[in-house]
Amino acid sequence: MNKPLKLLTRTVFGMFFVLFFAVTMIQFVSADDLRSNALNQRTVKNSYKVERGSILVDGNPVAYSTPTKDTYRFARNYKDGEIYAPITGYYSHSQGMTGLESAMNQELSGIGDSQFFTRLMRTITGVEPQGSSVSTTIDAKAQRAAWDAMQGFEGAVVALDPKTGKILAMVSTPSFDPAKLSSNDDAQIITNYHQLTADPGKPLDNRAIAGDTYHPGSTFKLVTAAAAIEAGKAKPTSTYPNPAQLTLPQSSSVMQNASRTTCGPGDKVSLEKALILSCNIPIAEMAMGMDLNTVSDMARKFGFEQDLQIPLKVTQSASPNPIDKAQAASASIGQLDVRATPLQMAMVSAGIANEGTVMKPQLVDEIITPDLRVERKFSAEEFSQPISKATAQTMTDMMERVVADADGTGHLAAIDGVRVAGKTGTAENGVQENGADRPYTLWFTGFAPVQDPKIAVAVVIANGGGERFGNVGSSYELPTKVGKQVMEAVLSE
Repeated sequence: MNKPLKLLTRTVFGMFFVLFFAVTMIQFVSADDLRSNALNQRTVKNSYKVERGSILVDGNPVAYSTPTKDTYRFARNYKDGEIYAPITGYYSHSQGMTGLESAMNQELSGIGDSQFFTRLMRTITGVEPQGSSVSTTIDAKAQRAAWDAMQGFEGAVVALDPKTGKILAMVSTPSFDPAKLSSNDDAQIITNYHQLTADPGKPLDNRAIAGDTYHPGSTFKLVTAAAAIEAGKAKPTSTYPNPAQLTLPQSSSVMQNASRTTCGPGDKVSLEKALILSCNIPIAEMAMGMDLNTVSDMARKFGFEQDLQIPLKVTQSASPNPIDKAQAASASIGQLDVRATPLQMAMVSAGIANEGTVMKPQLVDEIITPDLRVERKFSAEEFSQPISKATAQTMTDMMERVVADADGTGHLAAIDGVRVAGKTGTAENGVQENGADRPYTLWFTGFAPVQDPKIAVAVVIANGGGERFGNVGSSYELPTKVGKQVMEAVLSE
């Protein structure tokens, strides 16, 4: 065989091998990912031939399909759409899918591998194909309480069961009605989508787990204190100098407490009192006395900078390693480059509440077949164990005083007859072009009851509460009251 023929033969063989490899990857390895991709319009349009399963809250459908007389055969409907939009997302044949509509698309549309025999039996018996339903972990009362409490605010609420990781509430405001993007009228969908994307309030963002993450402010002091106690570098009675101002080392930056005064009377102040009053300087001094990466390492153990799916994709929270003591001081109070989602801060409180063990957050409880069999049950799963039981108890005791003490910043979260633990936070966001401070981000996180935790919650309110509070609302009041209402909704059941 001459050289040109050999070269041609080898080239054809190589091309065949590449083609065989590509087809194998598409048909077997990547098939599930391609089918579930929200941009795969063929999958979306084919799925309209099947009655899509429902998304359930407390057994009741909040997303469901109804028959139509058009070419799509079915239309997607949403009950209390704005309330549940961060959970359901939308299902659109022109704009794709988001939320559980996307993450659980194979189950809802009946094309998952686990539904093979169900599809086969329905084909044999001549029964119309139908997708399975997805039962969520959401508590309807908690979700409604969070939604009602957040009206007029930009922000989010996440509530967890500390012992199981089940997500009891997930609210993002402002929100949107998924029905506006899920009709069978393409022109109307496109018009509605452009209106939503042009809205400065960004209603399509799920602020609970994605969108722009927030500086956690003083709620991050829980991570700092836990790191110091776990490392044996501090205890609640440890004391630190108590100036009204602190010039950070090798820096011109001056740190102050929120009160712009000392952290209570005296030349020294304890770690416990610093948390109760939410003071910055003692926490920064404590952080600067430890190895630079101690706090950021602890943050990662709680979930910062870790990949997480619930099964919705969660934006990573950030806690970079500081390069010097000045950065360590700023990061220790939830500023600098520290950023967090409300879900992440709920995980911090939940881990403390659950004796130092963080459970993996989960939004889906069961997959239910059209004939009402439980096709799959999701079990509780441990995510991490960042702190010991002893450290968790110490943190709990201090957090309880934040709420129980009359001068504690979280005293408005107190519930009659219930022991509540909490922490407030007010995060600074830099300076505007006109030289004025940008509105603060307001936080509350906590759990209850202390002796047998049923709920851990995190609340974030952006822009100082908005215009009706002059953009200068207080974290001691606004998110704290929201957190209380959500905890009460769960504890009243």
